[in-house]
Amino acid sequence: MRLFQSFFLGGFECSTHRLRNGKRLDLVHATRHDEFAASDFKLLQQYGIFSVREGLRWHLIESQANRFDFSTTQTIIDAACETGTQVIWDLWHYGWPDDIDIFSPEFVTRFTNFATAAAEQVSEKIDAPLICPINEISFFSWAGGDGGIFNPFARDRGNELKRQLVRATVESIKAMRQTNPRIKFFHIDPMINVIATNPTPENVAAANAYHRSQFEAYDMIAGRQSPELGGKEDLIDVVGVNYYIHNQWTYPGEGGSMIVPSDPRYRHVRDLLQETFEHYRKPLFIAETGIEDDTRPAWLKYLCNEVFAAIANGVPVHGVCLYPIVNHPGWEDERHCYNGLFDYADDRGHREVFEPLALELARQQQFADAILAGKLFVDRRESDVSALDWAAHVMEKRTDDSRAAEAV
Repeated sequence: MRLFQSFFLGGFECSTHRLRNGKRLDLVHATRHDEFAASDFKLLQQYGIFSVREGLRWHLIESQANRFDFSTTQTIIDAACETGTQVIWDLWHYGWPDDIDIFSPEFVTRFTNFATAAAEQVSEKIDAPLICPINEISFFSWAGGDGGIFNPFARDRGNELKRQLVRATVESIKAMRQTNPRIKFFHIDPMINVIATNPTPENVAAANAYHRSQFEAYDMIAGRQSPELGGKEDLIDVVGVNYYIHNQWTYPGEGGSMIVPSDPRYRHVRDLLQETFEHYRKPLFIAETGIEDDTRPAWLKYLCNEVFAAIANGVPVHGVCLYPIVNHPGWEDERHCYNGLFDYADDRGHREVFEPLALELARQQQFADAILAGKLFVDRRESDVSALDWAAHVMEKRTDDSRAAEAV
């Protein structure tokens, strides 16, 4: 049974968190997707993409406490219905209303109330919505609770923040199921690989623990861990894994720790997907993947070959989401990030297509159709991945530079 209307999905970047300088991000607005949702969906369909990821912007919907205005969302819901586009709705993509302390009990209550109202709103037009309550609990708990690089810029509170987001997820799912029992719920988190730089017993144990930490949030939601949070195995229907070229590194993670694709220590994505499925035992999809600049086609080619290999090995991977699907301004510096299939919109909503990526996408769609039809998998793994190595270092430097600028 297929989960999505198309094997390839398009993800609209929808982050809404506050930066250290006080600026509120709103990537849906910055890319003008809120203006041109209908034409954007029609454009994606021209390239064989009929399923997408979207975000509901909580800070706009609840600009006054406990009062919900879905006008900023209704246009996108209507556009999805009008064009027959299937949507996975993120209810929380890093941002929340300014009057809430994310560590307080009020956060769980307010998020649950918001999620319930959102489920009611979406269910008016969509019989069985697809909803991810909180995106990337594991990454955000580190970035906002330990790394000090995301709002609330905390240190040494990562586990506390993770438990708080899990608690909000559990309570909101239970409430939304009362509203519409047909909703399918998604858990989306990065898929990572961490190994020890210096393989002493202590470092190996620490690296293994870091590697296993990618499963903690799900295990809490499922009730496998910290049962006092109220988790149950049936609270999640589908697992999405976000995978980028920098998702593998060495412990303890200082500068230069990234493991590039040509490194013999680099674990192939097919193997990580196998490990992930064996842990979750749920249907999977690649919820985010992409890279910047001219390497976009090469990355899609590499990633898809790994996904198809995993499928051939019995791993139920139901789709690959190109994320982001449209270029967007950089979070901290507003630079033009060339990481999508389509570019900025003009005043008529027209977006230029990056043709090399479009051609590779069409090629991979043919391979996907073949393997989903039961044809024999042909492994097209390439030995020369030097272009991906180079791109990995570029991405690492850009990330480090932007975080340093944000810290200043």
